[in-house]
Amino acid sequence: MAESLTKDSFLIAPAPWDLKGEGVILVYKFSKNWVEQQGQLPDYLKGQFSGGLGYLMLVNYTQSPVGPYRELLFIPGKFKNHRKQTITRIFVDSEQSTQNGRANWGIPKETMDFSWEEQEGQIQIRVKSKEETFFSCEVKPFGFTFPANTKLLPIDLYQHWKGKDFFTKPSGKGKAKLARVNILHVNPSFFPPIDQIKPLLAVHIRPFQIHFPEAVVHEKIL
Repeated sequence: MAESLTKDSFLIAPAPWDLKGEGVILVYKFSKNWVEQQGQLPDYLKGQFSGGLGYLMLVNYTQSPVGPYRELLFIPGKFKNHRKQTITRIFVDSEQSTQNGRANWGIPKETMDFSWEEQEGQIQIRVKSKEETFFSCEVKPFGFTFPANTKLLPIDLYQHWKGKDFFTKPSGKGKAKLARVNILHVNPSFFPPIDQIKPLLAVHIRPFQIHFPEAVVHEKIL
């Protein structure tokens, strides 16, 4: 269940962060029209999309500076203003992660409820707002294990949050398998209708570890 925090219970966990867990990464090549029309871009990114690889990520963090939590995020690709990627939609089931993600890296996290269940080698993931499931999928890893890292799937982030620009380049590695991912349901009121698009590649990584360094922050009023 998503947490309810007061100021007194908020844990400040400054960068850098080192996290461990498992994750599912779907790799896409989105069209400019789809991103502009369906990508739920914030105003500062509208008209700025420049292509590159996009990602849908589902993560089950078993270790982090704020404890275990789950995550769903969307990266459309790169944008012209800094030629970097931006996380445009992201949900986690930890208010500690939400508040620290915004403060440390300008990542626009929102807190929702998750379920992440595995039976007979198949993973079922659901993300809920109150009692409504707005995203669900099934993941079936298969085949042989191979090394994966951020050199193969690079992430170089630019985020704008409350008058500041944040620049962060996380690094990570793990052991991966290819995966069949069946996206069962997406409510476009909450998340881009990613079920409309076929991914180029889907992988399940377990175990993995990722390092989020301290962001380079620039004050900027748009």
